[in-house]
Amino acid sequence: MLFEDETDILLFPPLGAAWSRRGQPAPVVLSGRNARRVVFGTISLTTGHRVLWVSHRQRAEDFQAFLHVLQGHYRGWSVVLLLDRDSSHTAKASQEVARELGMELLWLPLRSPELNAMDHLWRDAKKLVCANRQYADIDDQAKRFVTYLQGLSPHQAMRKAGMLSKHFWLK
Repeated sequence: MLFEDETDILLFPPLGAAWSRRGQPAPVVLSGRNARRVVFGTISLTTGHRVLWVSHRQRAEDFQAFLHVLQGHYRGWSVVLLLDRDSSHTAKASQEVARELGMELLWLPLRSPELNAMDHLWRDAKKLVCANRQYADIDDQAKRFVTYLQGLSPHQAMRKAGMLSKHFWLK
């Protein structure tokens, strides 16, 4: 059983914190151009194993390509994905690809990102890798984002995702 989700990585950084003298705005240096990458990801409910994949967009075709990436990692396993009702997931073609690959899609309740463990991992990585700094290149930023998440031990990833909490909803 895997939690699945996507997140946008933007070249313009989210501002998590800044300081300046009282009454003076904090300077924020931006390059003047923005770029975007989408990171698709899963985390295993039982092992904390993660699969991450970077795309230029988040369309049904991209989600379907990610399903094929997952099949390569979990060949021979029965895969169940817990995911939200994003249009890329609910598209008829996406559901058909999942069925052809032998994957089951289980829908999380609407408007409940707190139930998806990947959302918690995204938040942590964005705070530590993306916030308050602008990278020279969006692909470098996406690579660092993925490297950070893959560098976590399974135990660390499950802890940051909230899965080890005694209050985790799926225990």
